[in-house]
Parts: sequence; C-alpha cells; structure tokens
Amino acid sequence: MRLILRAALNNDRPDRRYNQFREAVASRAGAPLRSRMNHFDDPQAVSRYAENPPRLVPGFADLQRMTSLLLAERTPEDARVLVLGAGGGLELKVLAEAHPQWTFDGIDPSAEMLRLATATLGPSLSKRVHLHEGYIDVAPEHPFDAASCLLTLHFIPADERLRTLKEVHRRLKPGAPFVAAHHSIPEGKDERDLWLSRYAAFAISSGVERAHAESARTAIGEKLPILSPEHDEALLREAGFTSVSLFYAAFTFRGWVAYA
Repeated sequence: MRLILRAALNNDRPDRRYNQFREAVASRAGAPLRSRMNHFDDPQAVSRYAENPPRLVPGFADLQRMTSLLLAERTPEDARVLVLGAGGGLELKVLAEAHPQWTFDGIDPSAEMLRLATATLGPSLSKRVHLHEGYIDVAPEHPFDAASCLLTLHFIPADERLRTLKEVHRRLKPGAPFVAAHHSIPEGKDERDLWLSRYAAFAISSGVERAHAESARTAIGEKLPILSPEHDEALLREAGFTSVSLFYAAFTFRGWVAYA
C-alpha cells in the first residue's frame, strides 16, 4: 500500500522525498518505521505495523474489503492483479485471502517494505505473489485483469501522478477495474485546515499520541501534493479511465473505482 514514482530527477528525488515522508508518518503512532524494519521477520513487529493504518485511516478494513469486492466484479476467478504500493503487504494479504486463485504483481520502491510484505503474507500466500522493487516502470508489461493503489498516490505530484496512472492504464485489459484511494481534500486553506484537523482528531481518538498526530497533520499539510477530489477524478479520466465513481469518503481520504 505504498508508492510508484519515476526514478527521479535531482538531489531532492521524488522517491527520496517519499521514503523520508513515509518514515515520518509511520513514526507518528509509535516507534520509527526504520527500527521496525530491522525486525521485519518478527511476527510481533509485523503485528505492530499492521496496527497503524486503522488508527489513521477511518474504515481502513472496510476500504480493503470494498476494494476486493469492486475488483472482483469484473475479473475472472484466475485473475492477475497489479498492486501499486505493495510494501507492507496488508492490501495483498486481504486480496490473496479473499481470492485464492488470483495471482499478484506488487510494486514498491522500498526493499525493506517488500521484505515486510513477504513476512506479512507468509509462505503460503507468497507463492501467488511476485514482488518488484522499483516504480511503475518495473511492472510487467502484459495486460492485467485488475489493479489497485491504496494510500499511495497522494505522495506523487500531479504531473507524475498522471504519468503513473497512464502506465497503469496501459497495463490493464480493456474494461479492467482500477481502485485508488488516498488523501484528497477540497481546495482552499481554511477547508483544508479543517479536514486535516479532523484527520488528527481521528488519530488521537484511536490512541495515537497527540504530539504524533499533530506532527503528522503538519507534515501532510506542508509536504504532500494533495489534490482536490475534482482534480483527482480529472487525472483518472485524462489517463484513459472511464466510469470514474467515488465509493469511499472518510475525512481526508477518498476512493474511486474506474475502468480501463
């Protein structure tokens, strides 16, 4: 459930910004992400990592289940599915358990997060998953039956996001479903501040320390290239997707299903 970016441009490369931001955000609910990655093969460490998204994303488990159902609407029983931002393996685990005949290609720029994904999946589920370290360009070229990208695209600036979406579309069979969900907030400083304060309030109510929640709120507001819902939908259409439909809305998060 992470990211795909172009391998980059200058000393402030997008992948570096992404990984630095991801570490900062991951630490908001406790120990820093890097210390956890040193124990990626420790079941307790994996369990602690899995506790974080539900504290920060309202309806996280339901979002994953809805993603599974939406993808299944238009895919064969033996579907091959592309997962962008597969590090950690939470999304892959839900999909693989729900659909025992599906196979997956998961993409993520972080080797540590991919190792954690392998640990999260376990030996049995890992047999149906091929993990690739890198960005969208390392994804196999052959057409997929479906694709998903959860909690990832908000790391990518609009121009690079459009390129990423086009590359996803190019790898899908005609009519194949694509599910994306990430931060997407209406434009306007006052409205954005309000929604980000609600994001922090949800985290605090879920047990995140106030200081961590407020720090995450500031980092998200200042560093993430969050687009408005209208802009996000326009990029999906410009990338070639049709029948773009909102299916999930939870404070600062939005989720869409669209078709190649």
